[in-house]
Amino acid sequence: MSTYSGPARLILADGTRVPGTASLKTNQHGHPAGWGGTFRPDETTDAVQAPSDGLQIELPYEEFGDVAVTGTRRLLATQILMSLAGRGPAPF
Repeated sequence: MSTYSGPARLILADGTRVPGTASLKTNQHGHPAGWGGTFRPDETTDAVQAPSDGLQIELPYEEFGDVAVTGTRRLLATQILMSLAGRGPAPF
């Protein structure tokens, strides 16, 4: 199982880059192949709270992966945590 935890940027469909922190991993044995995890944006905006299709996650050193948001939950009054499902090869 491969993992990544650290700074990342969520790239919205319109090209906006949203800085934050990602915690990603590949699926363990016995689960379908793939990867996913969570993303916590540094700032919560309307665009981040209602993401559309065509999203990417950008990791340091210009590593990119296509993602879909599978859920969002509020952590604090001003913070959210997004659940992500990766599409294609993992960028880590």
